[in-house]
Amino acid sequence: MNLPATILVGLQWGDEGKGRVADWLAAESQIVARYAGGDNAGHTVYVGTRVYKLHLIPSGILQPGVICILGNGMVINPVNLVREIDELTTAGVDITPKRLWISSKAHIITPAHIALDKASEKARGKDAIGTTLRGIGPAYLDKTGRQGIRAGAMLDPEAFGDSLMEQVERANVQVLAAGLDPHAAAAEYVEAARRLRDYIRDTVVSINALLDAGQRALCEGAQGTMLDIDHGDYPFVTSSSSTVGGALIGLGIGAKHVDRVVGVAKAFSTRVGAGPFPTELNDEIGDRLRGTGENFWDEYGTTTGRPRRTGWLDLVVLRYACMVNGVTELVLTKLDILSEFETLKIAHHYSGVDVYDPPSDPSQIVPPTYTDYPGWMEDIGGVRQWDALPENARRYIDAIQAALGVPINTVSVGPERDQLVHR
Repeated sequence: MNLPATILVGLQWGDEGKGRVADWLAAESQIVARYAGGDNAGHTVYVGTRVYKLHLIPSGILQPGVICILGNGMVINPVNLVREIDELTTAGVDITPKRLWISSKAHIITPAHIALDKASEKARGKDAIGTTLRGIGPAYLDKTGRQGIRAGAMLDPEAFGDSLMEQVERANVQVLAAGLDPHAAAAEYVEAARRLRDYIRDTVVSINALLDAGQRALCEGAQGTMLDIDHGDYPFVTSSSSTVGGALIGLGIGAKHVDRVVGVAKAFSTRVGAGPFPTELNDEIGDRLRGTGENFWDEYGTTTGRPRRTGWLDLVVLRYACMVNGVTELVLTKLDILSEFETLKIAHHYSGVDVYDPPSDPSQIVPPTYTDYPGWMEDIGGVRQWDALPENARRYIDAIQAALGVPINTVSVGPERDQLVHR
């Protein structure tokens, strides 16, 4: 039996570097499919001197001949999708309806959703969740409330425009300060619908046919395990399933096809927005991990531009994420950022009663207990062979692998496509 699907998941709070790992795995895939989220995702891929920032389109679009799918589990802003297609086309990327498929069952993010998202966050005040303000949450609320608009509606742009105007008018009633112009909003979205019509299809039938024929698919998620609507730090989470189960639901494929679950984690921890972060560092070390923001590789959100919170690696979170996702292998990213630290710290458990699992109530603040590891002074950006990594870097990796019981055979040592080192 063919088992041709790989699922790629983030194991922390998002921003783990899944985009560049997806770009690597896409080279051995015929299909790359996004299964959750929307343009709140931000995947950055470096190819030579060019930097590609992807929000909706899967990273596999940068690999020639790969079919890319926006799955039914996604919520899509069609205006932003058209903009992203145009930007990539201008950069020389081949994007046609033969290569990019949009699920007719995916849901549409409208101006109403964006207005409601902003109003909701403003109303929360100091208790704001820290969303990207892209309308993701309200779009999923309309989906589960059975009053959303599916991408298939764009096949009839005029009827699509009417539905959108109705939703905008409803938002103007719900949010008195929204002040949205239904006609202007509809005109922009109708034009986007005309552009996207040829890309829309029943992707569930299509991807299953390809998998049955032995084509290899890479299932690419957004955000990370600790932002999953069920398994994350609720309520400081996204509105979709960013774990393995979300891939099956968000693409309409069965578990029989999956043979590999690749988890991605940074060599330290970061988080954007509110919510618990046990190993957070609000000091010079935290600033050093974040960078200045002058380079694309620094810790500032690809989508929001907000500085990320930084901290030491949290193995309590990683053990939990590996368990929830059934991870078969782990890719460790940004190992190069830890160069020139004399001492590195890893939280193997939380204090008090030696807590080895994240608290189910995120308001329970449990301080971490750290184990120290010797650092390395060498710049490892030019390393391409495992044995050429500094001995202390290999010890650091092996300590993580031993604690998780999951093999780590690939690490990144820089932002470029070729800066991956394989064991």
